[in-house]
Amino acid sequence: MQTTIFYRLTWVALVLTFVVVVLGAYVRLSHAGLGCPDWPGCYGRLLDLPDRADQIAEANAAYPQRPVEPAKAWKEMIHRYCAGTLGLLILALAALAWRNRRQPHQPVALPLALLGLIIFQALLGMWTVTWQLKPLVVMAHLLGGLTTLGLLAWLVLGQRQGGSAGATTNENRALRRYALLGLMLLAGQIALGGWTSANYAALACPDFPTCQSHWWPPMDFREAFTPWRGLGRSYEGGVLANDARVTIHVMHRIVALVVAMYLGWLASRLVAVTRDPTLRWAGGAIAVLLIIQLGLGIANVVLHLPLPVAVAHTGGAALLLLSLVTINHLLQSESTA
Repeated sequence: MQTTIFYRLTWVALVLTFVVVVLGAYVRLSHAGLGCPDWPGCYGRLLDLPDRADQIAEANAAYPQRPVEPAKAWKEMIHRYCAGTLGLLILALAALAWRNRRQPHQPVALPLALLGLIIFQALLGMWTVTWQLKPLVVMAHLLGGLTTLGLLAWLVLGQRQGGSAGATTNENRALRRYALLGLMLLAGQIALGGWTSANYAALACPDFPTCQSHWWPPMDFREAFTPWRGLGRSYEGGVLANDARVTIHVMHRIVALVVAMYLGWLASRLVAVTRDPTLRWAGGAIAVLLIIQLGLGIANVVLHLPLPVAVAHTGGAALLLLSLVTINHLLQSESTA
């Protein structure tokens, strides 16, 4: 009974994590990341926002550099409420896992690791606000959310009994290496996408397939990938010069092409050599998601970053991650079966 409750909560946490990741992208892309200038409250309030004239005047006096914008503030607070609920769910999972640690097949280490990760995520959320959208923190916050998503998926997949079937032992061993490499490449591309967004470089190249009418425009790698810049300034809107932003954007395109080619090959390999229906389905899902992701990426450029398309691009990356995690888990299960 306790195990059933545990895995139901894990599924709820997994779905909510996906919502939080997509909602976080919506908040960031709608320029509401600093909709609340303080943390964990918003203009000093935890459960509501200033709405009366005297409350708004008081909030504006307390935060003169960030006048109240209710629409942006509510977006940020809704994101915080969802993230807070997720934190409580993961705390419950960790508590259940520890209480039932002597039961067979009860995972313990992973729920406890998730609890530590979600605490660090809360700190990153605070630093995102207090350090005014510092790109390294914004990117780390995105990666932390997607890591949480992947680990919860791994926890859910642990319910599956038995391993995959299909090719020879040597072929499955090779597939495990290929799948792990695919996951690592995707993680790197997601990090680069987060860096692109955090540095407001998504529209640095307004044309496709060229960039500012050049196949290889002027670029500045040193400034583009400097990981840490001083505190005390707002990074809203970006601080990099044009050449640095162009560098980030072009590298995101190039790496996207490399990753897409590799994952496309991996998907075709999975469909061709395995008989396990779940593995074949996951391989097919990767192929479909790749086509969608590439289309969304191109649409972001030629349509000048429409909000629904940009948010969907983040959601597509999360779904690709889930597909790769599924494949790695299935192949790993086969190796230990």
